[in-house]
Amino acid sequence: MEDLTRTQVIMLVLLVSFVTSLVTGIVTVTLVNQAPPPITQTINKVIEKTIETVTLSDHGQNNQTASVVQTIVVNQEDLVVQIIKDTSLAVVSVVASKDLPIVGTETRWISSGTGFFISEDGLIVTNKYIVEDTDGKYSIVTNSGEVMEVEVVALDSTNDAVILKIASSTTEKFEYIPLGDFESIRVGQTVIAIGNTLAESQNTVSVGVISGSRDSQGLIQTDAVINERNSGGPLLDLGGRVVGINTVISNTAENAGLALPINIIKRTIKDVKEFGEIVYPYIGIRYRVVDENIQKEKKLPFDYGLLIKYGVNSETAVTKDGPADKAGLREEDVIFEFNNVKLSSANLFLALLNEKRVGDDVWLKVFREGEEITVKITLEKRPKDL
Repeated sequence: MEDLTRTQVIMLVLLVSFVTSLVTGIVTVTLVNQAPPPITQTINKVIEKTIETVTLSDHGQNNQTASVVQTIVVNQEDLVVQIIKDTSLAVVSVVASKDLPIVGTETRWISSGTGFFISEDGLIVTNKYIVEDTDGKYSIVTNSGEVMEVEVVALDSTNDAVILKIASSTTEKFEYIPLGDFESIRVGQTVIAIGNTLAESQNTVSVGVISGSRDSQGLIQTDAVINERNSGGPLLDLGGRVVGINTVISNTAENAGLALPINIIKRTIKDVKEFGEIVYPYIGIRYRVVDENIQKEKKLPFDYGLLIKYGVNSETAVTKDGPADKAGLREEDVIFEFNNVKLSSANLFLALLNEKRVGDDVWLKVFREGEEITVKITLEKRPKDL
């Protein structure tokens, strides 16, 4: 050792440190991988959620505030329990009743499901089928057993959703669940389905993951079990926000529940809050989906789009004084893009249109007499008779 220079000693120390760290890392990984499942699952759960909260506190006589960042490490089980606790008061049973001629006249419950508050002033979302009987009377039953009458504010004819409101005038502020963003949800992400079965067992809960989507139906698929009468309840992410509305139990896939993405009815909710009703935008055309025959007939350089054409009963192809008419669209025009999105199906066209609001401008690419043109249309409120 006496013959070693200062530089050589330093290099030797660094080499020993590196080898020691490498061996320690290999041993640690090996022990974790070989540990029993409960241990590894616990490690994963504890590491899985680290939540940062900011607490404001008073300091000094000038009421100055300082931000204190607190890191709380929780496991997924505790997080789910807390979310259920925070949202349970906002989930209710929705009941339809009707006067039936049994012996005399007797009021009977004819359908029920789950709903949930989306605003403190008493707006409730549930499934459309629960309120389809126009002669029915509707009410909610809370977890505490309180019964409150509700009225239908708006029924979304294009989606399985309806907006209800507490019928009596009240200054009471209701617990509600904030809306999330389904666009941020990923396959494999944990979700919580909550329902209320007429307060028989209060809220029922199941936990699962997003397992896929039904693109043709625009629905979320999850393995979280949707129990009987839980249709209409919220599907929550681990932030406690609504990402979907439980709609049906799938008969085509084992242990698969379906839910309507919350983004689809956000516009509906916004319309109800702003206008008191659902306001549907429209263009004012009748059309046929481009197929092989239409492509050949019109000599189209593409095999998709919508051909503006009169209806099956010879209804006008372009509604007089409607948005399309004002923008100069004509019968026999072929619309092949909507805001730069290729119109591969009628369902896509309707989905793109339903994302817009009255007053929005949209740009259509149109094929007319061998030429491509671009047309700007300002969307208007769809007349009630259409």
